[in-house]
Amino acid sequence: MRSAKETIEEFWRIQDEGDYTKVVELFAEDATLVDPFFGTFEGKAAIGEFMAKMNEEMGSRETHFVVRDIDGGGDVAWAQWTAKTPAGDIEGCGLYRVRDGMMTYYKDYMNAPSQEEA
Repeated sequence: MRSAKETIEEFWRIQDEGDYTKVVELFAEDATLVDPFFGTFEGKAAIGEFMAKMNEEMGSRETHFVVRDIDGGGDVAWAQWTAKTPAGDIEGCGLYRVRDGMMTYYKDYMNAPSQEEA
């Protein structure tokens, strides 16, 4: 069974392919995803709908994410990432909880845009 760190490494590998809907396979049926812009999504089906929206949003905003570091132990992992946008980079991190190799909780945090980006 995958560790939390291995699961999140797989999450980022899939996400880097550019189709967010493919990461849904890593979420448990009762998972929760909290996004700072779009809100909270309860359950795998709602997360799948959100990931389809992410495909549209990130494409229209010409934005993509680059992971900088992933670590964790036991059932918890974290990743530091950078959102690459036309207006500049935004630094952030994700916190993840994993049970039996499946993501059960995911919440992103990010720095506020600088005054130039606001």
